[in-house]
Amino acid sequence: MLAEGAKPGTFTVVGVALTLRPEEPPAGPWRVESLAWLVDLLLRTAGPPDGRPPVVAVDGRGASGKSTLAERLRLSVPGAQVVHTDDIAWAHSRFGWDDLMIGGALGPLHRGESVHYQPPAWGRHGREGHVDVAATTPLVIVEGVGASRRELTHLIDAAVWVQSDWVEAERRGLVRDGGDAEAVENWHAWMSEELPFLAADRPWERAIVIVSGTPQLDHDPVNEVVVAPPMNR
Repeated sequence: MLAEGAKPGTFTVVGVALTLRPEEPPAGPWRVESLAWLVDLLLRTAGPPDGRPPVVAVDGRGASGKSTLAERLRLSVPGAQVVHTDDIAWAHSRFGWDDLMIGGALGPLHRGESVHYQPPAWGRHGREGHVDVAATTPLVIVEGVGASRRELTHLIDAAVWVQSDWVEAERRGLVRDGGDAEAVENWHAWMSEELPFLAADRPWERAIVIVSGTPQLDHDPVNEVVVAPPMNR
């Protein structure tokens, strides 16, 4: 069930067929690499920042596989921590949260400070706790739709775009959200903002590597990833 207004196209690159939004070019050629290779690429690109942890963004469309990849990266780097854009944006705005991410998380990290931040909507709506990130963590992974958005590029050291089959991502998203009429309504409401946001921001053009969120090449899902070169080179 495609979101209202969706007009995806199907592209085949080296035997891999993906249904994509028309504004997003197909990545490729796809190949299998080790997860360790991806971690090394990201850390080398980020470099050893002076007095602060490197910051890597894992970006992609809704239900593309971002959270899964971010967790795999976290487990691969002992002590790494993940900041979810959904936590920063919770009960605030689907995409109008860049100032909160900068002021509450990325700004302090770039000053060499630990993060202990409660987004303003949390207190208003009774959500307890904070977003906590230690200044000594070896890697910060920012995960979510818009994690590498244009407003954050000066604070992101390396970005990944997770490209996924549009139809499969929607299926996964609806199942994740309960698969009922409310899930469909919520998915369409989210897409009414996600689609124009990503079409304008084009974060895939800033990624140093593309990772498949719906891989079709044989690989070890624990120790390997399916990747493609960046689209801007």
